[in-house]
Amino acid sequence: MRVLGIETSCDETGVAVYDEQHGLLANQLYSQVKLHADYGGVVPELASRDHIRKTVPLIQAALAQAELPTSSIHGVAYTAGPGLAGALMVGATVGRALAYAWRVPAIAVHHMEGHLLTPMLEANPPAFPFVALLVSGGHTQLIAVTGIGKYRLLGESIDDAVGEVFDKIAKLLGLDYPGGPMLSRLAQQGVPGRYTFPRPMIGRPGLAFSFSGLKTFAANIILTGADDDQKRADVARAFEDAVVETLMIKCQRALDLTGFQRLVIAGGVSANQTLRTILAGMMRQRRGEIFYARPEFCTDNGAMIAYTGMARLRCSTQTGLAVSVWPRWLLEELPTLEI
Repeated sequence: MRVLGIETSCDETGVAVYDEQHGLLANQLYSQVKLHADYGGVVPELASRDHIRKTVPLIQAALAQAELPTSSIHGVAYTAGPGLAGALMVGATVGRALAYAWRVPAIAVHHMEGHLLTPMLEANPPAFPFVALLVSGGHTQLIAVTGIGKYRLLGESIDDAVGEVFDKIAKLLGLDYPGGPMLSRLAQQGVPGRYTFPRPMIGRPGLAFSFSGLKTFAANIILTGADDDQKRADVARAFEDAVVETLMIKCQRALDLTGFQRLVIAGGVSANQTLRTILAGMMRQRRGEIFYARPEFCTDNGAMIAYTGMARLRCSTQTGLAVSVWPRWLLEELPTLEI
C-alpha cells in the first residue's frame, strides 16, 4: 500500500509518498520562512497563496522521486487540522480532488497525530505504550499513548506554547525569524548561572504548563540589562535552561503517573539539542527509552502525513467527498484504530 501525503497547515508545503513495505519513497518540502521573515511571523493570507503555487509542483516532484505512476497510489492523505484555515483548505482541496480523480480513498489527517507518530519513520520506532511530549509553536502537551488513536491528554499549556515563547524572546533579543533555533545557538555561548529564571508551575501538582510569566520575566531582563552580546547570550542560556528543566520535570511526573518506560518527543521544538540531551539523560537514569525523529522530520513535513494516512487507511479510515478542515481539532476526538 502506498499513500501520498500533503501537508499545508502553516508555512511549510510538504509532500511525501510512503510505502507500507518499503517505507518512505519520496519526501519534498518547501519552506516559506523567507516569505514571512520581514513580518516577524506567519501571515496567513500569504501562506495560503504560496501553498497554492507550490503544492502541485511538489506532488509532481514527489511522484518523480518515487518513480511511480499515479496508478500506483492507493490513497491520498492531507492535513485537515489544526492549523490556518486558508492554508489547510489548499491541501484538503487538492488532496480530495486527486483522490477523486485517481479513484482512491482520501484520508483527513490530524496534524498533531502526524507529529506524534514521526518517530515511527525511524529505523527503531517506539512500541506502545509511551508518554508523548508534543512541543511546537502552537502546542505544548503531554499525552499518554497506548496505540494509534488511543490518546489521553495528561496536561498542556494554559497560555503560550513553548515554540511561541522561544520565538518571542528571540525577537526581543534582536534575532531574525524564526527565532527559536537561533536562540538555541546563541544560548550555547551563554554562561550557565549568570541569570536565574523561574521554572513555572513546578511547585504545583499536576501536569499543566504556563510560560507567559517566564516570557514576561525574560522580557524584563532583556529590556533592563541585556545591552551587549555576552549578556544576550547569558539571557538566552538562562531562558532555555528554565524551559528545558520545566519540561523535564513535567515529563518525569507523567512517566510516574502512567508507569510507562518510554518517552517520545515530537514537534518543532523536539529538534532542540539541549532538550534532547537533558531528556535522554533523565531517561537513562530511569532506565527507560527515549525516541524522537531526525531534525528534518521535527518541523512540518509530508512524510508524517503520509505515514499517518497509511496507518488509518489500513483500518479503512477515509473521508467523503465533502472538503472540510478543522482549524481547531482536539487530538482526543480522533477515532481509535485496532491494528
